[in-house]
Amino acid sequence: MIRKSATSKSSSCHQSSSLWHHCSNLQALKQIHAFMIVNGFNSNRSALRELIFAAAIAVQSTIQYAHQLFAQISEPDLFMWNTLLRGSAQSSKPQLAISLYAQMEKLRVQPDHYTFPFVLKACTRLSWIGIGCAMHGKVTKHGFEWNKFARNTLIYFHSNCGEIRVARTLFDGSAQRDVVAWSALTAGYARKGELHMARLLFDEMPVKDLVSWNVMITGYAKQGEMECARELFDVVPKKDVVTWNAMISGYVESGKHKKALEMYEEMRSAGESPDEVTILSLLSACTNIGALDVGKKVHSSISEMDNGVMSVFVGNSLIDMYAKCGSMGKALDVFQCMRDRDASSWNSIIVGLAFTGYMDKSISLFEEMRKTKFEPNEITFIGVLIACSHAGRIDDGRTYFNMMKDVYHIQPNVKHYGCMVDLLGRVGLLNEAFEFINTMEIEPNGIIWRTLLGACRIHGNVELGKHANAQLLRLREDESGDYVLLSNIYASGGEWSGVENVRNLMDSRGVKKERGFSLVEKKNAELLHFSVS
Repeated sequence: MIRKSATSKSSSCHQSSSLWHHCSNLQALKQIHAFMIVNGFNSNRSALRELIFAAAIAVQSTIQYAHQLFAQISEPDLFMWNTLLRGSAQSSKPQLAISLYAQMEKLRVQPDHYTFPFVLKACTRLSWIGIGCAMHGKVTKHGFEWNKFARNTLIYFHSNCGEIRVARTLFDGSAQRDVVAWSALTAGYARKGELHMARLLFDEMPVKDLVSWNVMITGYAKQGEMECARELFDVVPKKDVVTWNAMISGYVESGKHKKALEMYEEMRSAGESPDEVTILSLLSACTNIGALDVGKKVHSSISEMDNGVMSVFVGNSLIDMYAKCGSMGKALDVFQCMRDRDASSWNSIIVGLAFTGYMDKSISLFEEMRKTKFEPNEITFIGVLIACSHAGRIDDGRTYFNMMKDVYHIQPNVKHYGCMVDLLGRVGLLNEAFEFINTMEIEPNGIIWRTLLGACRIHGNVELGKHANAQLLRLREDESGDYVLLSNIYASGGEWSGVENVRNLMDSRGVKKERGFSLVEKKNAELLHFSVS
């Protein structure tokens, strides 16, 4: 607790100033705020500036409190206005900067050349093109268009979400081009996919900063031009984590997952530590190629990050990776250790458990989720319906399907209907499954009919299998698996003439049976391909 000093007023103000290096969270801010109220909140302008700076910028996630403090200041000066604008623009609620500027205009507070860049940055983050263009007009009206800071922010705004030609005009008309303007325009061309123009600008730049290099590498990577990205990457004078992330994520997006993992090894060898973006890209690569061992190494590297705390996004990606690699024990460990969760966390674990054979655990976690603040959504119900289907829990499946519609007001999609057809088909209720398809509120697709056809093969229902196959052939004629399923149904019933008819139909339509294959993971995520037909 901060107590009022018994010394003079000037001594109190000095004591207040000495407290700023202790201000690292909302509680500390409130203590200093209380101390200032006791000593005359509006009496020391310097202390007020420091308080607004701390609340708006220095302390994280306190922008709302900063606005509450600001409202209590009787006559805020322009520094305070600009400080709050800056903090609002870079906060999670940049729209606060727009409303704050509207207050400035209403109170006829005269802006300076620092004011508009903050408002324009908020417009850029929000992609509010109309308001941003209006701000451009106000910049011109107040005579700040040729101010270095205002001009560069205008180039940044128009390059990102405005008109690239306007950005180019501002750039060409500037007498004092600097690296920030070059980088902003280059990034604008790259973001719009005009890599040729971006590269021309990049090559002409008198001085290239790291931002410029990263802009070009990211531009090439997003377009899938990884060879060009690699050429630039290899000659960057100095790399940072953004440079490495651009390459890793580029390889992942291009489907070159093994290359992404190799790039990560290069990154570690170079002494660069991963951040959250790196981790998310790597986990995506591991998930796509089933590289469980590498995924475990990526998991262990999280403790080496800045705070060592796993975010919700990383936690969800880890659950997804472990689940798809068949390691549900590790997926459950991650889920249970997560400090914060969201609906995706629950969905990932519920669906993962359902697909990997832990049906009862999936259903119990679904019931546990219903007791939390997170409501099940359409993905959650796909998971729990799959669990019911694989476990043969027909009554629970019916209950959850109706619950989805009646309690949570979720309109079933084709995947939910497919789960129910699978559930009914697995337990042999083929006629009920057929009636269920006929009462669907949407048109059944090929997957629905193929699910029924597969159930008919398992339970030897030739007549219903013929009907399901007829519907399949109406939707698609070139899927060899559909013909094979019907042929197997005839064969299981000893109807060899039916088998021969199916084979003749395939020949007449030019349908060839596809060769089967399997993938086996070796060390270092290398995949071996085996033909099994």
